[in-house]
Amino acid sequence: QVQLVESGGGLVQARGSLRLSCTASGLTFGVYAMGWYRQAPGKERELVASINSGRFTYYTESAKGRFIISRDNAKNTVTLQMNSLKPEDTAVYYCNAKYGLVRTYDYWGQGTQVTVSS
Repeated sequence: QVQLVESGGGLVQARGSLRLSCTASGLTFGVYAMGWYRQAPGKERELVASINSGRFTYYTESAKGRFIISRDNAKNTVTLQMNSLKPEDTAVYYCNAKYGLVRTYDYWGQGTQVTVSS
């Protein structure tokens, strides 16, 4: 079955950095668009960054200039490098894999907590 396993979350001070990784198994990784979402307490889950099979990237406005998403198809891994972290970046971060032509395939990781202290 498909599994997405995140790692790299933790506690960091404001202006610090964290690197999140997500390793996928059970799917043809290279054809999937990969994304990082986050959900803060009391808020809806939101897309932070994504990278498609052609390596086109998207960033939400708050992530631009601070976060970098990348993928390694040989290792079935997508990474989110987060720099200049702010307390408002505190959330559970989820890895997502999405692919669809006739049917949409949509998978989620279990989430990893990122806490930024001021």
